[in-house]
Amino acid sequence: MPDSLPYKDQLEAELKRLIIETFDLVEIQADEINSYDLLFAGGIGLDSIDALELGLAIKNQYGISIDPSDKRVQQYFSSISSLAEWIAEWQNYNNRLS
Repeated sequence: MPDSLPYKDQLEAELKRLIIETFDLVEIQADEINSYDLLFAGGIGLDSIDALELGLAIKNQYGISIDPSDKRVQQYFSSISSLAEWIAEWQNYNNRLS
């Protein structure tokens, strides 16, 4: 997915703040999180329960319902960068439908 999606940097910053707030990571600043680090398996260190919480936070923040049967969900949730790309594409698609 291209990094040239409109407002992707803004979405990445929002997602970093959302993760910090959702998981009460008071010891971490948003600028300390690399957008390309893995969210699970070593990177930021989230687990499957955290994935559910993050999915709910994204739904509340952006109005996106996540279909757990979608085989691409794991790809979307691999990093902040991939989440931002997915949200930007979803918003662009929905804006074209309106």
